[in-house]
Amino acid sequence: MSSLCACFAQILACAIISPMEINVLIDDGFEECSDINWLQSVVRQVLMAQDVSSDVEVGLVIASQERVQELNRSYLGKDTPTDVLAFSMLPAGGEPSFVLPPDGVLHLGEVIISYPQAVIQAEEQGHPVKKEMVILIIHGLLHLLGYEDEKPESKCQMVAREGEILSQIEGETY
Repeated sequence: MSSLCACFAQILACAIISPMEINVLIDDGFEECSDINWLQSVVRQVLMAQDVSSDVEVGLVIASQERVQELNRSYLGKDTPTDVLAFSMLPAGGEPSFVLPPDGVLHLGEVIISYPQAVIQAEEQGHPVKKEMVILIIHGLLHLLGYEDEKPESKCQMVAREGEILSQIEGETY
């Protein structure tokens, strides 16, 4: 009977998949603008589209324009407003080292989105704010995963991948 229990335990262990840890922080004043469950769902869909394992942790912050500009100035030396910032915890190039952290979880980093800027851009593009939020989440997460948009060829690759992911999750989320 003990071998049967051991076999069942192995099957059960294989069936349990560690959930992605998606931490969402919404700054004061924007709580009504964003649904945490919806945001986590979008992040999960993007990570799954990128074949990111379930043993991953990522942060998403919905913030004011002032906070995002302050972070842009402090960490990137650009004293201008922006729509999304990504602070990766992966080594340069986006590839994790061959040794995982002691907890076995891949810590990707944080994506910070300016909600007021998302509203402005949605109005300019003539689409819902939720769609703009999806676009910004995709963009930020791709940065965390090593995509870059500083050079024309890498920007072209990133924009193409953003479009592919957006079309995969479009309609389901907004």
